[in-house]
Amino acid sequence: MSENTATAATPEAGDAATTPQSADVTTGGTATPGAGDAATPAAGGKAVVADIEEAMKDVVDPELGINVVDLGLVYGVHVDDENVATLDMTLTSAACPLTDVIEDQARQALTTGPGGGLVNDIRINWVWLPPWGPDKITDEGRDQLRSLGFNV
Repeated sequence: MSENTATAATPEAGDAATTPQSADVTTGGTATPGAGDAATPAAGGKAVVADIEEAMKDVVDPELGINVVDLGLVYGVHVDDENVATLDMTLTSAACPLTDVIEDQARQALTTGPGGGLVNDIRINWVWLPPWGPDKITDEGRDQLRSLGFNV
């Protein structure tokens, strides 16, 4: 006879970034089941940070056409006990007029899908320190930018 065991997933140390100068933007709304293929955590469970980061690869910077993870725009992820994800993110420019588009894409990627999505809700904490620079782009992001004709 086999015994089934389950363990609750918890974020690893260092997953939540603390930045001294930031603007907290809380996005509202409710999760709507629908499109998406993100896995849903067990009833009452918390989403795993690695799964959230993977789902955030569906969020594409509207100007560059590269996902925000590979661009290095996601600085940290924290999931609270109510399964609400707080994303510490930055932008390539503080004057970017497309924050609403990125917020909407993030909400879609994380709160929708079979069973309601990975998390119950999201908050985006826009941070400006450390400032974003090309050094934050992943190798995969660099390859994608090169294929679009950028010299990185």
